[in-house]
Amino acid sequence: MDRELTMELARVTEAAAIAAAKWMGLGKKNEADNAATTAMRAVFDTIEIDGTVVIGEGEMDEAPMLYIGEKLGSGKMEVDVAVDPLEGTNIVAKGLWNAMAVLAVAPRGSLLHAPDMYMDKLAVGPAAKGLVDIEAPIEHNLRVVAHATGKRVEDVVAVILDRSRHSEIIERVRNAGARIKLITDGDVAGAVNTAFPETGVDILFGSGGAPEGVLAAAALKCMGGEFQGRLLPQSDEEYKRCVSMGIEDPSRVLRMDDLVRGDKAIFAATGVTDGELLRGVRFLAGDVATTHTLIMRSSTGTVRLIEARHKLQKKPHLVMI
Repeated sequence: MDRELTMELARVTEAAAIAAAKWMGLGKKNEADNAATTAMRAVFDTIEIDGTVVIGEGEMDEAPMLYIGEKLGSGKMEVDVAVDPLEGTNIVAKGLWNAMAVLAVAPRGSLLHAPDMYMDKLAVGPAAKGLVDIEAPIEHNLRVVAHATGKRVEDVVAVILDRSRHSEIIERVRNAGARIKLITDGDVAGAVNTAFPETGVDILFGSGGAPEGVLAAAALKCMGGEFQGRLLPQSDEEYKRCVSMGIEDPSRVLRMDDLVRGDKAIFAATGVTDGELLRGVRFLAGDVATTHTLIMRSSTGTVRLIEARHKLQKKPHLVMI
């Protein structure tokens, strides 16, 4: 996984973000998602990889492109590809915070083929790596994070999806004295933010989509943070799907090396709307757009934040990048 590929992948998320941002605040989440998917797929055609989508927009009969099993790229480097062309479709529709275009790439066989179901999640940054445990009480993990980051528990901020299923978690975090940032959608951004002190987020709790969990794990592997997950099948059908995908015990805790094997992962994210870490797309006079992209490699720990200006052409996915 070379340096040149890293920069090429930034072009993929930039194009998707620009296409999605055209729909910001218009109340049309499906149109925004379709635009991002089309743009991302078009740029992948120019990347010199032999990629296979392991996490994408759905099964072949559910998604017209970026479906699970689809081949991507024009080269010979065999890689797994995980994508979320628009992480936060509702966010874009409503013009809220932390929508991103996201992808992860790793050598073939490295990324968990996560089934499309709920996953219980725990994410922290590098300071608390190896200290937290998804099976430990919430109060314990808050104390550990506080100690690791040199804070008091009341200064710790937990990010949690604002869902009724999280009412007990929210109550316990508050009773422990920690503070909470509730988010409407986009828990990949929530997990990534735990690795950057400037975002003000220290730990992520709660359940969300399992495919997004793999993307978050790839990001935190690059940053030296930690992500733990546990699948939550809601039916016999979902349980059997886990087994059919090679996860013989869906109840076991999935740790970093279960989710992202080895140390050759690349993670890229471009802001669609503003967030704590990434700025959203700006459209300027003269058919110019600006983007803010995070690109990371786990092999070196290199983290780049790229500010770019793009001259737009008539089709949103044909961007001069």
